[in-house]
Amino acid sequence: MSSFGTDRIEAFDLYQGKLFVATLNAISIYDTSGNLLDNFPVASQVRDMVVKDDQIYILYPSHIELYTLAGDLIRDWEACSEQSDYCSLAVTSGYLFATDVAMKHIAQYRDDGNFVRFIQSPNGFIIPSYSFGIESIGETLYCSNPGRHLVESYSVNGEYLGAFGKPGGAPGLFAGCCNPVYIAHSPNGEIITSEKGNPCISCYSPDGQFRSILLDKQLLGGGKTAYDVKLNEDKMYVAGNGMVSVFHFDPLLAAHTACSDCGVSCPLRKGITI
Repeated sequence: MSSFGTDRIEAFDLYQGKLFVATLNAISIYDTSGNLLDNFPVASQVRDMVVKDDQIYILYPSHIELYTLAGDLIRDWEACSEQSDYCSLAVTSGYLFATDVAMKHIAQYRDDGNFVRFIQSPNGFIIPSYSFGIESIGETLYCSNPGRHLVESYSVNGEYLGAFGKPGGAPGLFAGCCNPVYIAHSPNGEIITSEKGNPCISCYSPDGQFRSILLDKQLLGGGKTAYDVKLNEDKMYVAGNGMVSVFHFDPLLAAHTACSDCGVSCPLRKGITI
């Protein structure tokens, strides 16, 4: 594991071998060794950020901003509800999806800022805290329904596709009042969840079958707050404790973990033979 410190991290993303980090009033761009390449100012209270197609999408509690990679503002727009309190952002081809803690739905926009629809959960979203994560994997959306201990999936047209998850303290179950917090995905489509309380990062198949715990509380660095996570090839980038840590799964060490028993062709298992 290697790490590089910064201010409190509000959000981060990986794009074309660079790390984009949102801190108080700034977006900083690093190479993957932690060397600062560039930065530019933004407003405070960044809730989430996605870098895609040479553009930076920044989510705030009640509006969205779109920047070039050089930090030039392209456009911005207000939330479609005055009561909105946005939490997490996903971007697909032509669309943006923002989870709304206050209104308990997902707001869908076109990438030009025009509102499309609200997406409601047939299970009813229960959001006790800011744990309303969302991630796009291809043209499928995965979002947390933390009060129900579920990960739900939707099409880009708002169609409910299914859900997985159960409450409990055993591996593969979601503990506490509001988990999971963050959702990410591996390069080959596995779903990655990050929990708070007893922080851990776990891996699930696309249909919700539990694979393994990738990082537990001890490896993550302790505390009770969930760690944001992104994956790129055979590395995991984890934000928490005021830094971004880079985990590289050494084949000799990983062979003694749950990764060694997984039959999936996964970049994290690079070099592992069973």
